[in-house]
Amino acid sequence: MENKLAEIHKKIEELSEDRYREFNKKLLPGIEDVAGVRLPALRKLARQLAKEGWQKWAEQMKEGWKRGELCHEERILWGLIFATGARTWSEALPFIRDYLPAMDSWAICDTVCGTLKAARNTREESWPFAASCLESDQEYVCRTGSVLLLSHFLEKEYCEKAFSVIEERKSKAYYSNMAAAWALSLYYLKFPEETLSYLKVSRLDDWTYNKTLRKICESLRPSPEIRKMIRSMKR
Repeated sequence: MENKLAEIHKKIEELSEDRYREFNKKLLPGIEDVAGVRLPALRKLARQLAKEGWQKWAEQMKEGWKRGELCHEERILWGLIFATGARTWSEALPFIRDYLPAMDSWAICDTVCGTLKAARNTREESWPFAASCLESDQEYVCRTGSVLLLSHFLEKEYCEKAFSVIEERKSKAYYSNMAAAWALSLYYLKFPEETLSYLKVSRLDDWTYNKTLRKICESLRPSPEIRKMIRSMKR
């Protein structure tokens, strides 16, 4: 496959919207190369490219990133291509490993991790990678671990292991902590008894612990009485 990144650049330019660019930049502090392309359009383009040969396109996007040629949306597109195309974890693993250094925002992390269905299809194989991400002191790599858990491991048999790796995670940076609290709140909503038992004895840092309680209470699923009880647990 000849280098067709120029076609991607042109397509991204065609899909970009000035007003959406300005809106999105406010949500992505520190990310200056936002084109302003909506996620449904990126997903549609990723599906088209994946059908043409997702491995080859992903490799081309990786090389373009190494040369500094990819904007924010193109970095998302790169991840969506292999997340859409890979059917097994053995297929996905080398591509997600190559992709980790390009994760420089919560939007990229959450979009690609949530789309990576190969992680859900083969949980036993993908668990070690998800857990290893939480051992990283890099903010978005660590966030990747939490987002993989909440996206693909919300199962009872993973509760105890998930609580452990989230609690022991190395990065305590803002976006890492937010994802940890998000994941724990979702575990509570699906498995309230198990998660509540954990929270009562957890060694979570106070910020993540209190943020978890807050996110649980933001949901309308717990009753007013339960939300009152959860709020009373604040440190």
